[in-house]
Amino acid sequence: MKINENVVIVGRKVILVPYESCHVPKYHEWMKSEELQQLTASEPLSLEEEYAMQKAWRQDENKCTFIVAEKERYEQTVQQNQQEAETGSMVGDVNLFLLEDAQQVAEVEIMIAEESARGKGLGKEAVCSMMRYGVEQLGMKKYVAKIGLQNGPSIRLFTQLGFTETSRSDVFQEVTMEVDVSEQFTHLLHSFTPQYAQRSHTTSLP
Repeated sequence: MKINENVVIVGRKVILVPYESCHVPKYHEWMKSEELQQLTASEPLSLEEEYAMQKAWRQDENKCTFIVAEKERYEQTVQQNQQEAETGSMVGDVNLFLLEDAQQVAEVEIMIAEESARGKGLGKEAVCSMMRYGVEQLGMKKYVAKIGLQNGPSIRLFTQLGFTETSRSDVFQEVTMEVDVSEQFTHLLHSFTPQYAQRSHTTSLP
């Protein structure tokens, strides 16, 4: 999405950076994992297809994507080389897919691909930061999450964030959860993103 191509979101534990071509090789390695393919309902792509998808998503006005970087690792190398800092600290991605048949409604996805980064609260802060960005910058009024039935951690996370189950499919083996953007929900997002800030992607972060 063009609107976020120069946006960096800084949090307490994570930094969200736009999905660039330099991130594709590592992302491609992640998606060779059968576990991640199953959890994200994705099919494996060739490296060339992955590059083409990154480019297409960058131009698509209905797809907003950030790479999730672990802030502590990022800050250790950013002064030397920002690109290497991003690729070296990337642990997953977070996405908003704006639904074309509904105004101000988006499907949200979070993936922490690096096993060493799981269980640290990075996914929670990343998805809350992304939804806060969606509310404040894109005017989102409702969020939808489609989660594999076997993905217990994600179901528990979205339940904690106020999402409720609206349907489930035995065919696709997934549950659909939704939440309206209310004052209470917005307050919850703020409580989980106390250090939320936006900066330019061209500006080195301290």
